[in-house]
Amino acid sequence: MRSILIILFFILTIVSAKSYGQKWQPGHFTDIKGNIETGLLRFGSGKAPIRGEAFIEFKEDKKAEPFKLSASDLKSFVIARDSFVVAHAPDNETWAHNDFDFVRVVLDEDIKLYAAGGVKTGGAGSGFSVEPGIGAGVGSGGVGAGVGGGVSIPIGGSGGGTYQKLVYYYGSNTANVKRLNDKNFEDIMCDMMGDYPDIVDKIHAKVYILENVDRLIAYFKQVKKGS
Repeated sequence: MRSILIILFFILTIVSAKSYGQKWQPGHFTDIKGNIETGLLRFGSGKAPIRGEAFIEFKEDKKAEPFKLSASDLKSFVIARDSFVVAHAPDNETWAHNDFDFVRVVLDEDIKLYAAGGVKTGGAGSGFSVEPGIGAGVGSGGVGAGVGGGVSIPIGGSGGGTYQKLVYYYGSNTANVKRLNDKNFEDIMCDMMGDYPDIVDKIHAKVYILENVDRLIAYFKQVKKGS
């Protein structure tokens, strides 16, 4: 009986996530010329305007006719409380469904932290789906740091390679991102959060490791907000 309930829970979660991903959310986008448009957005589904590129859909208001925007049309966009920027997969990874895709901005510091999910290393990658209230979000005012609900972006797919549901990347921008892993976690996160000695001490003491980085992000936001 318990196994059946667990299976039903996961089925309902997946259905809810897919449904959520298709809902129009308030937000705005910045195109490659720097123009900003505010309205309702959602992640695109179905046939993409440009092959190999992720896309979003936008409309000015509920009654307006929507139109599609490919990754190459955009610099960044905000949906609900989360911000996204355009990115290519790092040199040693492949996102099979989209050569040009979106990653979520988790922390907008000098060294930025980005998140993508369902990445396959040495195999196929994927396209985007949306899940509510998972991981760290960003402020609706633009690309900034924050923690909370909103939109998350598992990149899901199929094929060979090593699959990881949620992967973090770091870098000064999306052109030079590298994957956050167990070996570099301490050095990178201490550099990123170096203005807060208490946080650095906890990282050195292994209170926070890669496996609970979401808790570290939440704690960092709490400390930063109170400083």
